Amino acid sequence: SSGINAEWPLRPGARTSLRTKVKTKVAELLTECIVDAVLAIKKEGEPLDLHMVELMSMEHKTDMDTRLVQGIVMDHGARHPDMPKKVTDAFILTCNVSLEYEKSEVNSSFFYKTADERETLVKAERAFTDDKVQQIIDLKKQVVGDSDKGFVVVNQKGIDPNSLDALAREGIVGLRRAKRRNMERIVLACGGLAVNSFDDIKPEHLGHAGLFYEHTLGDDKFSFIEECSNPQSVTILVKGPNKHTITQIKDAVRDGLRAVKNALDDELVVPGAGSFEIAVYQALQQYKNEVRGKQRLGVEAFAEAMLIIPKCLAQNAGHDAQDCLVTLLQEYKGVDRPVGIDLSSGEAIYPGEAGIWDNYCVKKQLLNSCTVISSNLLIVDEVMRAGMSSLKG
Repeated sequence: SSGINAEWPLRPGARTSLRTKVKTKVAELLTECIVDAVLAIKKEGEPLDLHMVELMSMEHKTDMDTRLVQGIVMDHGARHPDMPKKVTDAFILTCNVSLEYEKSEVNSSFFYKTADERETLVKAERAFTDDKVQQIIDLKKQVVGDSDKGFVVVNQKGIDPNSLDALAREGIVGLRRAKRRNMERIVLACGGLAVNSFDDIKPEHLGHAGLFYEHTLGDDKFSFIEECSNPQSVTILVKGPNKHTITQIKDAVRDGLRAVKNALDDELVVPGAGSFEIAVYQALQQYKNEVRGKQRLGVEAFAEAMLIIPKCLAQNAGHDAQDCLVTLLQEYKGVDRPVGIDLSSGEAIYPGEAGIWDNYCVKKQLLNSCTVISSNLLIVDEVMRAGMSSLKG
């Protein structure tokens, strides 16, 4: 095994995992995206939370257009035609405040004698929402002034047409009905605070992004918040020409993220390409000579079982399994270092030099699980045998 040194084994570890699922070119692209995403969200002394890496898919272009967005991508856009489609150097206000005309929760009515009274009552109701919108506009004027900077409001609750109209007149982009998980991520990506009231709102509650723009794809709209200075949450934007390709890439990305997380958690990686199993086989063959009696057969059977993985690798690559095994075992005896199988030629390879690394915890789990499962199967056989003999009696 080899200790973690900065980000050295993360890329080879992710690449090894991804190349088993997607084409080589796509695997190389995804490796960079995944490692950069994990390093962006990683905090010293805290466990890694992979939920801070959002996966967003667009049925658009090819799989090679998949990329890492240093910010957030949302699957909806602004709901007013006059709102800007793109703003730069933008302040981001994240809020959970209703900006729509409220209906009472219980049946209620009001009585009026003249049309003027009715108008006054309607205005008073409307003013409750208009005041909140005016607070946003005042804050925008305070922080933006006469500059070309943008201002974006992302609201978890609704924004009614009148409020959208007022925001659009001031050049403010308003997004409504944002998902709760996006609200948490936007604050991590852009900074600032998610506010539940506009009464004590201050400029320091705002986040900042270098670029905000809207992308329309058919009937779907996507909002991009990019160029964040120190994002603690990022998005991997998966693109592909069809749903099958997108699903395949999403599965590969999830596995790649887990592989990188495991490498960081273990602080160890193990040489791959079947080299670990070959080393265990040779070690067990030597240990067998120290064991007496019936247990010796068990050690030998376990050692033979370890060779299943290099055999499967050889067969899947179209090589003769026995020839490959003989080559590997001979090579391993001659050198005191891990030796794996080169799938393209069937010859021996040094996985460390080729950059083929497996996760330590996966190998550990493999050794633990195979013995537990075998024991359980044997217990079932014993129970079945006992049941048959009692029936005969």
